[in-house]
Amino acid sequence: MAKWVVVVSEEQYANERVYGAGGLTAPELAPGDEALLVAGGDEPVVFGLGRVDQDGRLQYTVNLLDSPLPAGGLAARTGRLDDANFLAVARQIEPPRPAPRRTYLVSVDMPIEAASPGEAVRAFWSYVRELGPAELPAFVWPAGDELAMQAYVLGAEANQDPEEE
Repeated sequence: MAKWVVVVSEEQYANERVYGAGGLTAPELAPGDEALLVAGGDEPVVFGLGRVDQDGRLQYTVNLLDSPLPAGGLAARTGRLDDANFLAVARQIEPPRPAPRRTYLVSVDMPIEAASPGEAVRAFWSYVRELGPAELPAFVWPAGDELAMQAYVLGAEANQDPEEE
């Protein structure tokens, strides 16, 4: 079982932050191999630890998408790592304790002018597809606590009040 650093593009990382699908692949890795998952870019971050499954996909063993760590020089070290270097980084990552599961309400609201409800729905889905998670804020709040509503874009909290910018 080999240890690796897998560096993904900023676009792939943004996609993971939004969808968290774990659909990352690395053809050079074999089933059972472990990897430090690093997002490249101006400020590289470690966003998880993963293990390659039988289908060649990287599955999270530790998911840090909500609280990534600075990657330092790891972004430049893509490829195989020796056990000592892998463990030096992996030991710094404390697996997040599972938060108690609760129900959240998620909403995407936008005013749409249309001649009929059906036309409004079709226009809504066109806008959602066109704008996508990079531009369209989703509003999230714990069920029963509407005052805690926050806007999120690309899986990160986003201020939507133009007076506070």
